[in-house]
Amino acid sequence: MIPAAPRTDKILPSKSALKLARQVLAIEAEAIQNLSARLGSSFLDALALLLNCKGRVVVSGMGKSGHIARKIASTMASTGTPAYFVHPAEASHGDIGMITRDDVLIALSNSGESEELLTIVPLLKRQGAHLIAITGNSSSALAREADVHLDAQVEKEACPLNLAPTASTTAALALGDALAVALLDAKGFGADDFARSHPGGALGRRLLTHVRDVMRTGAEVPSVQSGAGFSEALLEMSKKRMGMTAVLDAEGRVSGVFTDGDLRRTLAQIADIKSARIDDIMTRSPRTIGPDKLAAEAVQIMEERKVNQLLVVTEEGALVGALNMHDLFRAKVI
Repeated sequence: MIPAAPRTDKILPSKSALKLARQVLAIEAEAIQNLSARLGSSFLDALALLLNCKGRVVVSGMGKSGHIARKIASTMASTGTPAYFVHPAEASHGDIGMITRDDVLIALSNSGESEELLTIVPLLKRQGAHLIAITGNSSSALAREADVHLDAQVEKEACPLNLAPTASTTAALALGDALAVALLDAKGFGADDFARSHPGGALGRRLLTHVRDVMRTGAEVPSVQSGAGFSEALLEMSKKRMGMTAVLDAEGRVSGVFTDGDLRRTLAQIADIKSARIDDIMTRSPRTIGPDKLAAEAVQIMEERKVNQLLVVTEEGALVGALNMHDLFRAKVI
């Protein structure tokens, strides 16, 4: 049999595709606006249950609601509310043991009649756990069983067939985000707390990385003693490749710095540069930073002072390290 030749014609979207996409966004935006207008005392009741939860928040749902439930659990966990997702079908086959009487279950079902959820609800309530239901049907079985019901009803789905979960899942997700953010605010969860929950992210690096974590130390730090000659300082700068060298007094305190910029200015002003002493051509009282400061603060100083390097000193002024922009780039602080 001779195989059929592959089709080479491309399928192009119809001219109405953009119009339909805009309708989808408009319908989902309207669903959230209507949800906002209905928000009331039940939301505060749900918030109170979550704030007073002695265990963990468990979020559950089937199908598309399950995907939304996972996102809500993830958002809460990263914003200061210990939470995790439990699949309702798996719960009825043993995973219900993960839920204790001290926990609060948030159950998502647009119809409010999810068989898998309704199977485990009586067991959880008998155990003593509290139930918050997010449904699109306030008269549903799940809504009636809940300690608190949050109405996520939408007028219609964004799907042209009014079948695929679209506006309803968007509304449920937005309601979950509203709960998570309200909890965050009530608990006083701040940027530092968020960084600790996201150590691998850009914000985590900015708020958790200190100067001591990225600075160069020991033999990598360029330095010469006060009274050194120009040639010695230039050799130290060349060896350590930081575009500068610290100048230290007899006690190891920083008395100045000699940089590439100082070198250019010196070449332009002094004819017999080889006989120059470092104390005469260095920059005195340079801007420094402590090892316990945030690396982000070092970035700010460099940008404000328009320099590419910083010396790191103790409170007494003793040199303990140095860093430049490349070190901060490698640490992904900037």
